[in-house]
Amino acid sequence: MLLSRVSKLLSPVLSRSNHTITLFPGDGIGPQISESVKEIFSAAEVPVEWEEHEVYPILEKNGKTRIPQPAIDSIFKNKIGLKGPMRTAIGKGHVSLNLTIRRTFGLYANVRPAKTVPGVQTPYSEEGVDCIIVRENTEGEYSGIEHTVVPGVVQSVKLITREASRNVAEYAFKYAIDNGRSNVVALHKANIMKMSDGTFLEECRNVAEKYPQIKYREMYLDSGCLKIVKDPSQFDVMVMPNLYGDILSDLTAGLIGGLGLAPSGNMGKDGIAIYEAVHGTADDLTAMNKGNPTALLMSGLMMLRHLELKSHADKIENAVLETLKERKFVTGDIGGTATNPQYTAEICRKIRASS
Repeated sequence: MLLSRVSKLLSPVLSRSNHTITLFPGDGIGPQISESVKEIFSAAEVPVEWEEHEVYPILEKNGKTRIPQPAIDSIFKNKIGLKGPMRTAIGKGHVSLNLTIRRTFGLYANVRPAKTVPGVQTPYSEEGVDCIIVRENTEGEYSGIEHTVVPGVVQSVKLITREASRNVAEYAFKYAIDNGRSNVVALHKANIMKMSDGTFLEECRNVAEKYPQIKYREMYLDSGCLKIVKDPSQFDVMVMPNLYGDILSDLTAGLIGGLGLAPSGNMGKDGIAIYEAVHGTADDLTAMNKGNPTALLMSGLMMLRHLELKSHADKIENAVLETLKERKFVTGDIGGTATNPQYTAEICRKIRASS
């Protein structure tokens, strides 16, 4: 199955009759695509209950940003969440809600699979794409440490710690083992940022020594971007600092057809996992009801496999892939004309027909 090999994440939650999942619908098309996921899960009779919370920034007296306490309590209680896209002001305003959520729940590793989707034609459809990006999720250039040195000169601090580098490297190698992957590539710019990226590489090398069965390589980020565009088959699992992972995971999403098809999972300490759509809020599509729920839905399937609800995930995935392959009811971002309700209804129809 498309995502069955990319969803054996750490700290699996044992299957039980009903799972309570925290849902953050998000902004823009977020509520629309979240409703699609809920409707499709219902059609497949997935044994879940939703605990929905609105998330918005709360600025504290110390200048830090947090999210509402009920949302925090819900994640710590349920240990599992699904998150729609959230709006972030550009060049001003509060700290990114995505960054705030990662810090709040210690979501140290972001897992971004990129695998060719049948029926979605790209220049890489024939040879296929099947790679995984594991991105450090809490620090680097995204630490949010910036200040004005003198008027007209701004400094941004890139924070790299051994602990965070070690954690994400451990996750990448364990992920490779658990999912039958054969090699891990660390992408970096330690030739330029010798101390920060050098520290990241040192921790990757230390972890690699514990996994001799996994082939380990290192590659400059710019060289990696060139090589993955020329031949994606060279890559299996890639691990990298925060900013690099953000850029490269969007690149690999482009190889399979766009962010509207790309799932994502954020893994944290104490068994917490939050899955999300990584595309933007697409505010222009909201009123037209044309939001594509595939990325959030595929992220939801990663979540179901994490919860050991594989049969439900497989049933939904079969319906999604068949709908995409037929192309009668696909949304505009992948070359169709269907609305969100039409696409959702067709997937639900296929699910019910297969039961």
